[in-house]
Amino acid sequence: MVRRRFGKVRKLPSGRHQASFIGPNGQRQNAPNTFRTKTDADKWLVKVEADISRGTWLDEQLGLSLFGEYASDYLTDNPDVGARWEETCRRNMRLHMTELLDKPLIAITGPVVRRWHAKALAGKGGKTSIAQSYRFLRAVMNQAKRDNAIPVNPCTIKGAGSDGSKERNVATVTQVADLVDKITPRYRAAVLLAAWCGLRRGEIIGLAVVDLSLETNEVHVRRNRVELLESDDAFDKDPKTDAGKRPVSIPPHLRPYLVEHKEKWAGKTWLFVGRDGERMRGNAIYQAFVRARNKVGVDVTFHDLRHTGQTLAASTGATLADLKKRLGHSSSAAAMRYMHAVDGRDKEVAAELSKLAARGDAASLPRAIVVQH
Repeated sequence: MVRRRFGKVRKLPSGRHQASFIGPNGQRQNAPNTFRTKTDADKWLVKVEADISRGTWLDEQLGLSLFGEYASDYLTDNPDVGARWEETCRRNMRLHMTELLDKPLIAITGPVVRRWHAKALAGKGGKTSIAQSYRFLRAVMNQAKRDNAIPVNPCTIKGAGSDGSKERNVATVTQVADLVDKITPRYRAAVLLAAWCGLRRGEIIGLAVVDLSLETNEVHVRRNRVELLESDDAFDKDPKTDAGKRPVSIPPHLRPYLVEHKEKWAGKTWLFVGRDGERMRGNAIYQAFVRARNKVGVDVTFHDLRHTGQTLAASTGATLADLKKRLGHSSSAAAMRYMHAVDGRDKEVAAELSKLAARGDAASLPRAIVVQH
């Protein structure tokens, strides 16, 4: 009897033959169906061996896994998925992806994805959550392709993963001052650190008392406070990149406010605490900010303050490297937005020049640029 070089065939009590082999994943795989003759089973194994050698083999059993189960395992087993993103994805699965959950992976084709996406956009879901759902679907199907469950990723809709966020509003210096004046004093430092230092809300409530150095006028970002949306769970985590851990220089005019905050409202360990002495919740800052925003009548979100800070920094002549450091980004793409924002002020400058010309205020111009007739 000649021993098979690849796979094995065994005769079942029914008289039919079952073929199996050890797949690239190290697991024994059975053929999806049995065969009438041993020759038929052998031919199937020869084809499988050829597919594996060409890199075109598909795990047919895994391809029959239901998307909902496979996606759930992906969220649980992937070390790169954070708790906040996992919560978001599971919520989107419940709200926007129900018609995909019971489909086998192999049945989620390009046309299926396009129909699902069009239907989701026509529904009541927001564009941001639909874009999140699409990005999640694309990531799961990429993993399925790596696992040899499907031949290609069916998610090919151009731009579907982008939520097309509108341009961020930027507060003026006067509006920031008004917000600081109107907000409950306990939260003033949070507004100032966001607007003038460009810190995120999670970075602000993640600050320990020792992270604020009034001697060197620096605040050291060492952690990000993460709060889940559907539970009271909250925890500290490292910034996404090494660049996220950074010292940020504090504009000198903030010092009196930060001294006052440290003396009156800081805890023993954490810089931002609630009235109960426990770690401050991000929602507390949000609610206080909304009340102040309504009093001032300015259309900005708390996160817009971070963009305000970076735009103001860019307007002072900060370089791309300067902005990257203050932002805590390792790439230049995000910082470039603020350089563009400053470039966009050219029309405002031109308008001011026209006003100056209309006043005939040539005497106020430097002598070197006054045109002599």
